Amino acid sequence: MNASLFVLFGFLLFIIYTGITARKGKDMNLEQWAVGGRGFGTILVFLLMAGESYTTFTFLGASSWAYGKGGPAFYIIAYLSLIYCIFYWLYPNVWKYAKAHRLVSQSDFFASKYKSPYLGVITALIGVISMIPYIVLQLKGLGIIVSEASYGFISPTIATWIGVISVTIYVMISGIHGSAKTAIIKDILIFGVVVFIGIYIPYHYYGGIESMFREIQASNPDFLKLPDFGLGISWFISTVVMTSIGGLMWPHLFVATYSATGPKAIRKNAVITPLYTLMLLFIFFVGFAAIKQVPGLQGAETDLALLRISIQTFDPWFVGVIGAAGLLTALVPGSMLLMTASVTLSKNVYKVIIPSASEKQISMLSKMLVPVISLICVYFTFNGGNSIVTLLLMAYSFITQLFPAILFSLAKNNVVTKQGAAAGMIAGVITVAYITITNATIGTMLPALPQVLKDLNSGIIALGVNIIIMLIVSAFTKQLPVPSEVKNSHLI
Repeated sequence: MNASLFVLFGFLLFIIYTGITARKGKDMNLEQWAVGGRGFGTILVFLLMAGESYTTFTFLGASSWAYGKGGPAFYIIAYLSLIYCIFYWLYPNVWKYAKAHRLVSQSDFFASKYKSPYLGVITALIGVISMIPYIVLQLKGLGIIVSEASYGFISPTIATWIGVISVTIYVMISGIHGSAKTAIIKDILIFGVVVFIGIYIPYHYYGGIESMFREIQASNPDFLKLPDFGLGISWFISTVVMTSIGGLMWPHLFVATYSATGPKAIRKNAVITPLYTLMLLFIFFVGFAAIKQVPGLQGAETDLALLRISIQTFDPWFVGVIGAAGLLTALVPGSMLLMTASVTLSKNVYKVIIPSASEKQISMLSKMLVPVISLICVYFTFNGGNSIVTLLLMAYSFITQLFPAILFSLAKNNVVTKQGAAAGMIAGVITVAYITITNATIGTMLPALPQVLKDLNSGIIALGVNIIIMLIVSAFTKQLPVPSEVKNSHLI
């Protein structure tokens, strides 16, 4: 047993303690448990949003793509910046509507806007289906991080179970308050670790960041460019657009937004949070540095690039610190995802089926669903072989299907009906499922198209199908229009 294990378990115990004690002095009714009583200021909202946006993907996926893909990896920085430009204008209006109607989940928004609890059920199911691969991503990352940082002493399976049990306990007890408190620790730790290793490793092995890139350029002149086909310019642009839209639709992001004290806190965070994206550059630096220092990683093994070069470079105690930072990138967003999925199922599915259910019953069911969802995600974690990035892109394709209905609902005169919104979402999700199961691309489905169109993100097809079906069905059901309930709820 080495020093890394003591560091890892020390941080884990501290996180569990912090998460559990976060509920102290609070009456944990559903609104308090799920959205913090809508009393979080700018700093806590920022930490929650950053905690949800910067996950194990930040640690493993970004360095993996820098190591294995080169230039196309920069789509990650592009979409995480663009998303908050849209967020600035979109979410203050969402918050106003949620505040006026005391909403506690994303599906509440759809059910209220379109006056249809069954549309709320549909969006709840889509949201949970999307969140499961996202939670699986966190668990896969957690298993990899702890196993590698412990020098193989702890297997990925045991690491996953330890993480799941830990996060389940403090989510059931403290809800969003536990997530917010642990997010404070996580963001301080990850920022310090990432900046340090992102600067130190290139200087240690190459004498500097510039010389590292010169060496990569000399050995592979095209590595840092977008290729002519495949992950080319049209793929880059369409993927940035798709992931930006999808990123806005995550149900747990809605919940974090609901917790704000007002629109001003939301806008401040939309301005500040993209600066956090600069941290990803240091992750990229580590991934690029690993190309020559840890050669030969292929496929899903590229997810190990950051950890392998860290183990090769640093003493065990500091590897434990790096592992602890990575552990937190799984636990914090994982806690928000679990909580949001449980609230969504209890309030927007169970409550519709059993209208007589009281808020106390819904609150209790939400907490009891947390371990159930955790176990489902553990099952898929141990029975799936997809890489970190593949899981993330698939989840984004599903959740993106909610965007058209939300955008139209914020218009002054909404032309989309509840039937149209439902039909569009279902058509989009079916299209995503088909594309995912068959590994289809625009190129394989329409081989006669020019290369620039073949390389478009296949999620564009699903979104296009969604919008077309939504508008057609809405045109046929327009005798049931959706009035604007809040005068100032439209986009400016």
